[in-house]
Amino acid sequence: MIARRLRVLFCGINPGLYSGATGHHFARPGNRFWPALHRAGFTPRQLHPSEQRELLKGGYGVVNLVNRTTATAAELEPEEFVAGRKRLAAKVRRYRPRAVAFLGVGAYCQAFGLRNTKIGLQAESFEHAKVWVLPNPSGLNANYQLPDLVRLFRDLQNASG
Repeated sequence: MIARRLRVLFCGINPGLYSGATGHHFARPGNRFWPALHRAGFTPRQLHPSEQRELLKGGYGVVNLVNRTTATAAELEPEEFVAGRKRLAAKVRRYRPRAVAFLGVGAYCQAFGLRNTKIGLQAESFEHAKVWVLPNPSGLNANYQLPDLVRLFRDLQNASG
């Protein structure tokens, strides 16, 4: 779900089984992407995953780094992250979003060959787009509760104007 010149292109890791079955990003009940997006001010109301195309109206899109559906991202091979980065680079060059927000520190590091990185705006750009790294909004990520995610998503929202 992408369009030209988006304000922010959100990049998930890969579809889980539930998202793969429904064809909607972040579809599993308990995933905090949609609540965090709304509470941070990206959407006027909380969207259901089936309404994901509504994001385009606000200048936002969603893609996956890796398209293969798995039960957990741990099932992905390192080469898949690198190949996903290359595919994403082509999309970013073509569609030219202002910012790309990677949802998952580990996936970002795997894709870019880094040992670790900080949450938030990165010093490096990606194909001329600003890069943000945000926590994975999966309900399985207990390190970040919804209020923490909202605060971090709001930082991105404020910066993306």
